Amino acid sequence: MKLTGSEIIAEILAREEVPYAIGIPGHGNLPLVEAFRRYQDRIQVIMPRHEQAAVHMADGYFRVKGEPLAVFTSIGAGASNTAIGLATAYVDSIPLLLLIGETHTYMRGVGVLQELERKRWSDMPRILEPTVKRSWRIDSAGQLPRAVSQAFNAMRTGRPGPVMVELPMDVQAQSVDVHDELLDSPARRPHDRPAGDPAEVRRAVKLLSQAKRPVIVAGGGVILSRAEEELLQLAEHLGACVVTTMQGKSAIPENHPLYAWHMGSNATTCGNYMTVHADVILAVGVRFADKATSSYRPGESFNIPPTQLIHVDIDPFEIGKNYPVTVGVVGDAKAVLSEFVSAAKESTPARDWMNAPYTREIGERVADWWANNRALREAESAPVTMGRVITEVRKALPPEGIVLSSSGNIQAQVFQEMGFTRPRTYLSAGGFSTMGWSYPAALGAKLAAPHAPVVAMVGDGDFLMTIQEVATAVQYNIPVVAVIVNNQGWQAIRDLQKIAFGDGTDYATMFERAGQPQSPHLADAAKAFGAHAVRITEPDKVAPALEEALASGRPSVIEVMVDMAFGQSGGLAPGWWDVPVPEYFPDQHAAYQEGRKEERV
Repeated sequence: MKLTGSEIIAEILAREEVPYAIGIPGHGNLPLVEAFRRYQDRIQVIMPRHEQAAVHMADGYFRVKGEPLAVFTSIGAGASNTAIGLATAYVDSIPLLLLIGETHTYMRGVGVLQELERKRWSDMPRILEPTVKRSWRIDSAGQLPRAVSQAFNAMRTGRPGPVMVELPMDVQAQSVDVHDELLDSPARRPHDRPAGDPAEVRRAVKLLSQAKRPVIVAGGGVILSRAEEELLQLAEHLGACVVTTMQGKSAIPENHPLYAWHMGSNATTCGNYMTVHADVILAVGVRFADKATSSYRPGESFNIPPTQLIHVDIDPFEIGKNYPVTVGVVGDAKAVLSEFVSAAKESTPARDWMNAPYTREIGERVADWWANNRALREAESAPVTMGRVITEVRKALPPEGIVLSSSGNIQAQVFQEMGFTRPRTYLSAGGFSTMGWSYPAALGAKLAAPHAPVVAMVGDGDFLMTIQEVATAVQYNIPVVAVIVNNQGWQAIRDLQKIAFGDGTDYATMFERAGQPQSPHLADAAKAFGAHAVRITEPDKVAPALEEALASGRPSVIEVMVDMAFGQSGGLAPGWWDVPVPEYFPDQHAAYQEGRKEERV
């Protein structure tokens, strides 16, 4: 058949059953937009108000549905706007296909509108190369069937991630003859799950079965691989404690007796205690980044060694990167955990974990954690604490409700204090800690799960970074609820200044004018976009407002004015985080140096 380059892309997307292409038309992608018009009965185009939000929407969709979407942009600035979204997806291993317009092949180097060409012709895509797993530079439409098939292969296999295909404007419009079999992208990639070395699996299971204090650390790899059932089977057979990273949260029901919540600097006392005092740790799909490890300070979140580490990951680069391993297994989390379960059942009888002292200890540690943060969660007076907002949202939201958070105090506190019993009902920007992610990602999550309530829990600074996407929600009637905890500033950084440098050091972190807090009325702004919205100042109004918003079936914003006072403005920080302190803060600097001492030695 004879197809344009743009029609080749649309045809492959349709065969891949990609339901949405998210992007903004421009002079650099008009032939591609025309192809989408011709395929509109098979692919729906959704136009956000900013290209960063387009990538976040595709990101949120994948985290819920497990299927990638396509994002398209024009040339130049529009493509550059995707960098933050791509970096977020890249760090969190989220696949999506980015299609960017580029300079005509025969005009490269003349300096056409939006071309960067002073160092290399048509050089703008190099800006994005560190943020994608792989990219393809296209010179003719005939290359597209192979390139797009390879793109779907690359983004889905091994460690997943975003990919980019450059589309020169003339290539988009160029017609070529294409054999039908070249368009069969799904037939051009493997569909199996790579499993671990059987001998290493047996070694690992032997270590776990002999352990007296085994802990399984479930990371984002468990969620990406949808290995929750295998995780639970292995934990119960071994009687192992389970903790999760931020990306692994919801991999196990968080009311399970073997669950000890999270380890890390902004995690939980119970999680840190269990990982520090483990004799064997099985880490699955975990990067061991600084927040999860309390900046590698021994005895805060881990003691590796002497704790023995079994590390399972699809990416061999991660194994041994930050901690030495006793056993390293390369493979897909679901496939490897299934092997672990089979090997464990063959080699050792199931433990009576329900009556074990170890399980009782886990329960006691978790109970202590809840007692420690009860005051913030149950505070009845105004201004409202974030902990109370979280409590009220959890009360009003059914178990299948999906909650998203981006960065800052609300992210840390939702992580610590909101329980989830179903997988992929908690979504959060991870290692890139991206502000502005939650709301557009929530739109994508709602497209993926139209019958589930979806709530983006954001700070005011976070929400203001992508507030324009309320217009997108209203245009397409995507009934996501944004719950904004408005503390009128960069509260997380203000609190960190006080923690690191002492009282009186907060500076350039609050939204204020003439010394008084200044904040736009975000609920009124949302109403101007056409959304349902309300501002709240009392704690007992949060749950009813959320129930009303969910019942409305409309895009909604609930703005909660929360406590800005240090100590009430965020949650507990049970671990340690490496934030360097200048010597002219002698007390804080001495404490910082003490924290670094063991690591330096």
